[in-house]
Amino acid sequence: MGRLRELGKTGIKISPLGLGVMQFAGGKGLFKFAFPSLPEEEKREIVQAAAAGGINWFDTAEMYGRGLSERALAAALEDLGVEDDQVIIATKWMPFLRTARNIPRTIGERLDNLHPYTIDLYQVHNPWSFSSPGAEMKAMANLVEAGKIRSVGVSNFNADQMRRAHSALQDRGLVLASNQVQYSLLHREIETNGILETARELRVTIIAWSPLASGVLTGKFHNNPRLLENTPFGRRRMLQSQIEESQPVIQVLEEIAREHDAEPAQAALSWLINARGDCVVGIPGASKVDHVQESVGAMDLVLTSREMERLDEVSLRFRK
Repeated sequence: MGRLRELGKTGIKISPLGLGVMQFAGGKGLFKFAFPSLPEEEKREIVQAAAAGGINWFDTAEMYGRGLSERALAAALEDLGVEDDQVIIATKWMPFLRTARNIPRTIGERLDNLHPYTIDLYQVHNPWSFSSPGAEMKAMANLVEAGKIRSVGVSNFNADQMRRAHSALQDRGLVLASNQVQYSLLHREIETNGILETARELRVTIIAWSPLASGVLTGKFHNNPRLLENTPFGRRRMLQSQIEESQPVIQVLEEIAREHDAEPAQAALSWLINARGDCVVGIPGASKVDHVQESVGAMDLVLTSREMERLDEVSLRFRK
């Protein structure tokens, strides 16, 4: 099993892959257009498979069904008898049309939804707020000092916004733990826009969301285009534009996977968590237990240096 990595400079240890549980909000509200509804028993089985396979952290957010994902995650963990000190929980505050003053006002909702589990990482979901990163970090620092959260992260912040958040936390004797951004073989922009470079300099962990590019990197849509017909409308429109241009990447992933008796998704995830050292971790989602088991296997899959180079080369166009 892949060894644990430190989350930024927080001392918190996480597995190279966590489990994103946005899909636990499926079937309700806006999420019915993106994800199907999952039975509670299936959610428990997914969480159980993750924990049994060595995945020790889970990522959710306020906006995922207005807390539905948070509540479902906590319920599954509690039903399985998982203790608070056995798991790392990351969630997010939604800043849109709000100010930093909302952070202390809504932390009670987050804690109630996730009870009895601690918020180990509390992230600002995006930079679209009426407040500055500095003001948000000050509010977050107050929560750390009050013992309501353990560490602070951001999501979808550019390099300059990361620096401002880091500086504001540093003034309070804290560190910026992470920046959660889109990153995969089909989305490599952080390598050229300063985000990855800044994260390395500040020792901030990059948490890659959509590390399989919404399932495109599994190759399933290339091998069976009719699968798109059963995909919720919101995802279908997004996937259609990616499938054709990603064909060369899928071909290499399939070749590499055959050499290791693995799946293309596992090769893609292995590249993600190893190509840039310990700086990058990922949070693939799962709507089936099989998906989690693939992630578990990916943490053990070691590609050769030539295989890593081939994947770098074939996906260079996605660095733009």
